[in-house]
Amino acid sequence: MDKSYSETARVSAAPDTAFDFLANSLTLLLEAAKGELESDREAARTSLATASQILHSEVERRSGIRGLHIGGLAGWQMTRLRAFIDANLHTTMHARDLGAVVRLSTSHFARSFRQAFGEPPHAYIIRRRLQKACHLMLTRPASLSEIALDVGFSDQAHFCKLFRRAFGQTPSRWRRERNSSMRR
Repeated sequence: MDKSYSETARVSAAPDTAFDFLANSLTLLLEAAKGELESDREAARTSLATASQILHSEVERRSGIRGLHIGGLAGWQMTRLRAFIDANLHTTMHARDLGAVVRLSTSHFARSFRQAFGEPPHAYIIRRRLQKACHLMLTRPASLSEIALDVGFSDQAHFCKLFRRAFGQTPSRWRRERNSSMRR
């Protein structure tokens, strides 16, 4: 990046803590992918996919694409929810708590969330937990029960049931297949 552009960007950009959080997350994911590229290509791919998703959502937020939907969530609300959910995957989250994060009543929040994200809050949280679990299974040697608890599932059985429903196979088989393909 040339110096004049970066100086202009710093002067013209208003302080945005959500953006700072996203930028730091992107930096960490890209650094992890860089480190994993030679030894663990699948983990690097997962890190890059997550970084891409974060960047895409930030571009949407800043361009106002999602904000055009009547009754949906504003860009800042979507960004705040994504950050809150990702930071709290290990905890139990209720619609009233998520609504409070974006200053909406529970019923209005549930409708707006579904319209903005295309799925109910619970389904979104489960999907994010499964995505994080996949990343952890590829990057850490922890047991499935540890990973299940780390990402907020009540136990390994619940995690396995939802994983199988989403991916069509057990987490241990999924992990084994990816680990064996990385060794080749």
